[in-house]
This record gives sequence, C-alpha cells and structure tokens, in this order.
Amino acid sequence: MTGLHTFTDGGQTAADVAAVVADFLAAATKTLDIALYDFNLADGTAATVVGALKQAAARGVSVRLMYNVDHSMPIPVPPPPSTDQAAVAALGCPVKGISGVPNLMHHKYVVRDGAHVLTGSTNWTDDSWSREENVMIVVDSSDLAAAYARDFEQLWSTERVEGSGNFDTPEVTIDDARVTPLFCPGRAHTLAHRIAGALGRAQKRIRVCSPVITAGPILGTLAEIAASRTVDLSGVFDETQMEEVLAQWKADDPARWKISAFESLISSAPFGGKRSTPWGQGTVHDFMHAKATVADDDVFIGSYNLSHAGEQNAENTLEIHDAGLADHIAAFIDDLRARYPR
Repeated sequence: MTGLHTFTDGGQTAADVAAVVADFLAAATKTLDIALYDFNLADGTAATVVGALKQAAARGVSVRLMYNVDHSMPIPVPPPPSTDQAAVAALGCPVKGISGVPNLMHHKYVVRDGAHVLTGSTNWTDDSWSREENVMIVVDSSDLAAAYARDFEQLWSTERVEGSGNFDTPEVTIDDARVTPLFCPGRAHTLAHRIAGALGRAQKRIRVCSPVITAGPILGTLAEIAASRTVDLSGVFDETQMEEVLAQWKADDPARWKISAFESLISSAPFGGKRSTPWGQGTVHDFMHAKATVADDDVFIGSYNLSHAGEQNAENTLEIHDAGLADHIAAFIDDLRARYPR
C-alpha cells in the first residue's frame, strides 16, 4: 500500500531525500499539485527537485504549487516558514501564496496524476531533510487522491486557509489497510477526537511522536491513560518547544490546567524529549518534527502537531489501520525516545 520513509537528525543527507522526492515527481504523466508550508532548498538539492519539476512541465505535465504566506503576527510553534518566493516564482508554473492569517497553510503534500499522494511531516528544506526527525509516506489510491485534490482545489480557488477541508472523507480500503484522510481546519474537531478516541480504546500499546502535545482532548486522554498504567504508553516530543508552550500556558488562565496534565503525563509514562536549537534567523533547524501516533494497530500520520493551534491550520492526517505499519512507526518512535532521554 505505502512507501514509508522515516528520517532522523543526521541519519540521511538532504541529497538522499531530494532524490526520493524527485523520483516521485519524475513519475508524473498528467498532473502535479503541490501544497507546501516551507520550500527553501540549497543549490544542490534545489537543482534535483526543481529540475524534476521543470522536466515534468516540459513534457506536458500540469504543475501547480502553493505555499504558506508569512505574516507578522506571533507564531509560537511551529517556527515561521522561510519559503524562497523568488525561487518558487522562477519555476515557470502556476504558483500561489496562501494566506492563513492568523493561522498557517501547514500542508506538505503532493497529488500526482490523481492517483498517488506523497504526504507527511516533512517540509522541503535542507534542515528538514537532514537535521530533523520526520516521516514521509506515499500512498497509491485514486480514491484517496481525490480527497487531497478536493482540499487542494479549495485552497487554490480561495487562496485562504479559512474554510478549507470542510468536507467529509470516506474510509478507503487499500490492499488490507483501512485509510481515512482528514483535513483541518474544516474537520479539526473530528480529527482531535478521533485520535483521542483511538487512544482511549487502545489495549496493548500507545506511541506518541509530536513536537508539542497541547490539544486538550488528546492531552487529557493521554494523562489519564498514563496515570492508570494499564497500557504500554511512551513517546517523544521536542523539549525546547514544549518549554516555550509551558511558559505560554502559565500566562493563560484557561490553559493552565494543561500544565499539570502534561507534567502528569511525562512523570507517569516514559517520554523522550529532544533538546533542539531554539528557532532564530540563521540557526540550524533541528527540531523533533515528526508527527505520528500509534494506538494498537491504528496509525495517525501527517502534518498535524497534536496541538490546539494546529486545529486552526490547514493540515492533513491519514488514519491508517494496518498492523505492519503500526509496528514500523512504533519502532521508529521507540528509537527516538531512546535517542533523546529526558
């Protein structure tokens, strides 16, 4: 069903990932619709990826690309994008900047030929591909691609995050797996509660991998499960970014309950935390950036941080029921937790 790629800090080069992306693009025969939060590559990786895009356009493939338009309002997490707008404009294909004020066009997906989808947590930058933990997945399904195409068309036509993803998505069977795509902000409430519901039903294992864990239904459910110690629960997050969030909660009365919930979670269950470099102009971007959750044999994977803010962004997540994929992602999360002990 899928091609799964997991990336770690220093575990692969940006050129390695550029080759994976370029191979996906090079197979296009009709269309490439690309939605990216951040697209900013150095000369070598840009030559590989941009070359694949230009070659596709030259052989008659219809290429469209949209990216997040930055704004001056505070964005606590994730850090602001740095898309090279001049480079995007030079692609020679239709491009659009999507305004998400005050939220984000946070997708990282490509729809190819109406039948194949590449998605996950991975932005298209050299640091994302070489210094961050990330997950990328390729799914071959025209039914699934149709849902992503609908989301793309909403954003493309309105040029705004608000209102996108506001449609129901049926479950798709791909080989032996059951797959449901979910899009925010239109189905944000559904997404958060589907994840929380899967966690609450889990009987054998839960693995959580997210830069931050701040969505109320998810955080509350995890804290309750951790305190009960009835399920094998562990995970990993970005410690630097969570410290920033905790500071924000202290100044926000309605959110203060989350402080004790988060502290209870990480004191009752083994969680790792990556001490990443705080975001700044010119600093390395080495965040623990992967977004994946395992609840027994259910996997949630995509661009969505387990955050309240993420529910207002344009996000996409695949809910996949597949035991083999769940085993693979759970092992990846266990490795990260061991790499970043708190």
